[in-house]
Amino acid sequence: MPLVEIKPPAFPVLLDLRYATADNLTGAPIYSRPACFLNTEAADLLRKAIALSGQMDLQLKVFDAFRPTEAAWALWNHDPNPDFLADPRKGSPHSRGAAVDVTLVDQDGEELDMGTGFDAFTPLAFHGCLEITPEQQANRALLLGIMTAAGWDFYRNEWWHYQLFQPRRYPLLSDVAAGSSMMSPASQRAVSS
Repeated sequence: MPLVEIKPPAFPVLLDLRYATADNLTGAPIYSRPACFLNTEAADLLRKAIALSGQMDLQLKVFDAFRPTEAAWALWNHDPNPDFLADPRKGSPHSRGAAVDVTLVDQDGEELDMGTGFDAFTPLAFHGCLEITPEQQANRALLLGIMTAAGWDFYRNEWWHYQLFQPRRYPLLSDVAAGSSMMSPASQRAVSS
């Protein structure tokens, strides 16, 4: 299944691909190459979300999209928390190119305050959390409105996570199968062994 690379200028988003850096829950890079991909259906919905946010003088920032199965295993092995990570044996919408992790950025390039950072594995990250400020709730509602109006489904435990409806109709993809070259050869061998 072909994946679409998400990058400007074709996709006017900001890229902050956390799993290609040490700024993620593991404290170490997961991807050896920073790249962002989605399957074609998800890429089309992302275009709609970009257009909707642009009409409000906002921009989307992408933290993660396609996540090769090798990366899903690396995250699961670090923190096998089913409230926030999909068990790689069952597969994640990310590993199908059918999910994106995003936030909103204003005209000054500042992220809107969502009450927690990306990958905050805490109930404070839940969409329905009432323990954050009204402004933070409004910012989450704005992101939720943009993404759902563009056709995305959401995951209730993570304000940043959006996915296609029925993502399991797409196959799980490894780095090799997707041709994304995001993982190091050692991580590819570790999962295939």
